[in-house]
This record gives sequence, structure tokens and C-alpha cells, in this order.
Amino acid sequence: MSRHTLAAAGLGVVAACAVAGCVRLLLGAGDGQAAPGSGASLRAALPASPRSALDVPTPRGLGDSARVAVWTSVLRGTTARARPDARARRVARLGRRTPEGTANVVLVTGSASDVRGRVWARVRLAVLPNGTTGWVPRRALGAYQPVSTHLVVDRRKLTATLLRAGQRVFRADIGVGRARWPTPRGRFYIRDRLTRYRSGTYGPLAFGTSAQSVQLTDWPEGGFIGIHGTDQPGLLPGRVSHGCIRMRNRDILRLGRLMAVGTPVTIR
Repeated sequence: MSRHTLAAAGLGVVAACAVAGCVRLLLGAGDGQAAPGSGASLRAALPASPRSALDVPTPRGLGDSARVAVWTSVLRGTTARARPDARARRVARLGRRTPEGTANVVLVTGSASDVRGRVWARVRLAVLPNGTTGWVPRRALGAYQPVSTHLVVDRRKLTATLLRAGQRVFRADIGVGRARWPTPRGRFYIRDRLTRYRSGTYGPLAFGTSAQSVQLTDWPEGGFIGIHGTDQPGLLPGRVSHGCIRMRNRDILRLGRLMAVGTPVTIR
């Protein structure tokens, strides 16, 4: 056999082996094991498929935790219900404005969907009895706003402490309600920040809260518990008010630089 004939035969063998290798690569090893370079091993080496952008995450609770809370504005008048259901018992009516004339805000503590797929938000309400929550349609509310501050009022120690992300950033002596007009305990939030009540009685700055008194308060709009300055700093600390929380003017101004609307308030 000539050299040319042997060369042609050799090329044919190589081609046949190449074809057989391709078939083996596509079909896998005949003994049921994934051969090196086989389709199975190549598939195992590929990265995982990216997660679909349409995946909906599991709903999570929101609200006034020790670290981060969520608040929002009421965009349109609505009714708070006992359950996330338009037929549930009415708890309260929510308007767009507070009695002080500011935008009405609520603290969001959870969310849920009803049987028709409509989203509801569970919110803290500025109504009696204190601590009341209700469910409102999500479409009636604005964008969610996170806040990392938390004001803790201690009626026994007569102090107010502001935490940011769990760390203390402010502390001051305060005045609280007398025995006849106690400052209520519970979990509330800051509803508004006001300077229009600037006076000797209310100091240079005041905060309105969602807390209400079942008795009289010295808040201008009546019923609500405010946090404000005073022209009688010598009375502090003490039980001196009709329910509102008083601070020295220098302290309320400092607090005003540190605390935002929507901040949860714990009175204990």
C-alpha cells in the first residue's frame, strides 16, 4: 500500500473518531456515567439561571421596631377598618389634614392583601383608645418613608431619650402630667412639627403626637399630647402639666434638629 493510501486511511480513522467523540459528547458515556467533557458535566459547570424580575417577594411586617419604622402621608380621605376588608367594621375616619393644619401622617406596622388582591396597610391611629390600629387601602396613602429614630419617654425618671438605630443621641429632663391629668403610656408617633405656637407657654418649638388624653390637656387643639418648650424651666423635671411633655427650650430646639416627623414614641 502506498504512502498516499496509508495517509488517506489515517485521516479517515481520525475523522471517524472525531464523529464518534461528538456523538459520545452529545449522548453521554455508554456506561451511564458522565464522561469528562460530556453534556452533563458541561451543564453542571454553567452558572445558575438568573432569578426572574417578575418574582414577587413574601410580604414582611413593617413598622415601629427598635431600629427602623415606616410612616406615610394620607393622600385622600379614607376609612380605617378592623380587618383588610372593605366590609369590615369601621375603626376611624382618616383625613388629609391634622387638627393643627399639617399633612396627616400615620405609622405603618404591616401590610396584607384581600381576596380580590387589593393591598391594605395596617397603621397606628391618633384616636382613643390609645394604641388603636386599623387597616386602610394602600392606594389612599403616599410613599413609604423609613425613619431610624425612636423617642422613649420615662414618666418615672422624668426623662426623654432619643435613639437613632438603637444608639442614644439625646437625653433631657422633662415635665409630664400631674396625677389628675396623667401623660398616657403606650406606643405612639410624632405627627407634626410646629413653630406657629411659639410663645412663652409652648416655647420655640412643639411636636404633636398621636397620643390623646382622656382628660384635659394643655395642647392648643385639645385632647392631644404635645412635646414642647416652656418659659418655666425651673419646674423641670417634675409633674407639672395637663398631660403634655415639657422640655427646656434649649432641649426642645436640640431635639428639633435630631427628630423627624414619623418617629415612633414610647411612653412608659
